[in-house]
Amino acid sequence: MPTRRQLKGRKIAALAADGFEKVELVIPLRALKLAGAKVDVVSLRHGRIRGVNLHMPASRVGVDKTISEADPGDYDGLLLPGGFINPDLLRQSAQAREFVRAFAASDKPIVTLCHGPWVLASAGLLNGRTLTSWPGIRDDLVNAGATWLDQEIVRDGNLTTSRGPQDMAAFVPAMLDAFAKTSPEPTTTAPGHESDPQRSAPPSLAVAALRWSPKPSATAVVSIGLVAAARRAMRGPASQS
Repeated sequence: MPTRRQLKGRKIAALAADGFEKVELVIPLRALKLAGAKVDVVSLRHGRIRGVNLHMPASRVGVDKTISEADPGDYDGLLLPGGFINPDLLRQSAQAREFVRAFAASDKPIVTLCHGPWVLASAGLLNGRTLTSWPGIRDDLVNAGATWLDQEIVRDGNLTTSRGPQDMAAFVPAMLDAFAKTSPEPTTTAPGHESDPQRSAPPSLAVAALRWSPKPSATAVVSIGLVAAARRAMRGPASQS
């Protein structure tokens, strides 16, 4: 177990947007703070961003700085949580892509899991790298030039990756170790190593969550109808003709 002073004096940026997987941000934040690190949640907007538990809405987390306010030079490392909505929003932001590239350019540690590597792919940072992720985005990362391994933790230089919430017990100590080091880890695999094959079936965790999800409430159904009606009204008669 790392001591509280392991990351004393280190400052970490946690880049996240609405739709982040709750356990992939909240648990790492707590671990980093217990290890003595100062952590800023950096996002696309001010306020509080909404988390999710797989596909269900979860609690919010407060934003410390927007990307335009945060200077990558002020931080010692970058945390990119997953969730399939959060990285999809971030990868479409030019500011977010540039923010991530700044950490890569200075060889600072980047730690990510689940769908988080999507952002790295869109930032053009995966060619020749070795990593893991949520199995469902394996092909996206391979097509971006990466070698993908189906492992709990993969370290490649300044990049530490994990598959998702199912590997959280291994992810947290690997994250703390990555941010504590003063020099990057050596490359995990030799050049030319092939990616692990695609999964033959989706993770049972995700399938079960969708199978047993509750029916939408009457309030939710009415709200969706009201939003649709408002949009039609805003278009006006001319746009409906």
